[in-house]
Amino acid sequence: MNIKSSQMLVSQALEEVKTISVKEAHQLSIDNKCNLIDIREKGELDKMGRLENSNHIPRGMLEFWLDPNGPYFKEGKLDMNKEIVLFCAGGLRSALAAKSLKEMGFENVSHIDGGFAAISQSDFKIV
Repeated sequence: MNIKSSQMLVSQALEEVKTISVKEAHQLSIDNKCNLIDIREKGELDKMGRLENSNHIPRGMLEFWLDPNGPYFKEGKLDMNKEIVLFCAGGLRSALAAKSLKEMGFENVSHIDGGFAAISQSDFKIV
């Protein structure tokens, strides 16, 4: 059996997805050109706070909530004409999630380098 490590999966995802800096994400947010999606678990948000003007979609539900033909699709939750910018705690899960969305057919997808750890040290407002 040849099992790929999680580290290998993340490395492959990072080669295939667009990674943006916190500063780039902040500018996209200010310019109202993106959907900021926090894919951390609810407990992480409760403990660390959440990013103002972001949407919370837990990693485990991301593909289901963004599948327009699926029963869990969240109609009107996101502006599908804007870039989808994902983030997690440190940038690993969001890389995997961005790769998954690209595989679904989403073209304008990126993730934030350093995740919430980097975001919390930036100009973004944490609530």
